[in-house]
Amino acid sequence: MDITGNTILVTGGGTGIGRGLAEALHATGNTVIIAGRRLAPLEAVASAHPGMHLATLDIDDASGIPDFAARVAAEHPRLNILVNNAGIMRVEDVLTGPDALAIAEATITTNLLGPIRLTSALLPHLLAQPKAAVVNVSSGLAFVPRADTPTYSATKAAIHSYSISLRHQLRNSAVQVIELAPPLVATDLTPGQRDNPRALALEDFIRESMALLAADPNAAEILVERVKTQRTAEATGRFGAVFDMINPH
Repeated sequence: MDITGNTILVTGGGTGIGRGLAEALHATGNTVIIAGRRLAPLEAVASAHPGMHLATLDIDDASGIPDFAARVAAEHPRLNILVNNAGIMRVEDVLTGPDALAIAEATITTNLLGPIRLTSALLPHLLAQPKAAVVNVSSGLAFVPRADTPTYSATKAAIHSYSISLRHQLRNSAVQVIELAPPLVATDLTPGQRDNPRALALEDFIRESMALLAADPNAAEILVERVKTQRTAEATGRFGAVFDMINPH
């Protein structure tokens, strides 16, 4: 993926990592469209960055995704990069939480079905571009889960697996598949996360991720230094130790 000269759709672009990526990609000379459910955050970001575009998208609405994809492709015919970033993270207490199943189902819809549906809807358009990419945002929790967010962790593991298979199927096309796996980052994804002293500052995560993208345009994975402990835990025989660090007894 070239770091500049693209037309990029970022889901969940109004807040957190999505906003950070959108702003950084806009600053490096890309046309950026941010999408999300809530109009106000999108408008705030776009108004702060002249030339940035916005589009409302309910990633949970299966019937609305094909129309959204057709509309955004018609309005931005040079669209060549999709960043699947939108996601939710909720604690599930499977023993005492009466809403645990509902949380699990909602998480799967947003975090897994949403990106798969949007990728499917936009893939014909991306395949018609001279050079294109799908960037799937997973998580360090794809590799070592956080036990109190079992479905979030599972959906990110699924996104990792999906990215590998999608990359293989598209290997002879002009569409690159990139997985971006954040560690714990200081955002509002979960209550208190922004102020967690163990969280990597959002600005540092975005800066390091952009540098990695620029350094290796053909990278299959973008892994900042902080996430490598989780990414390599199983391969290095440290899964149990890393799991215990994330999930203290």
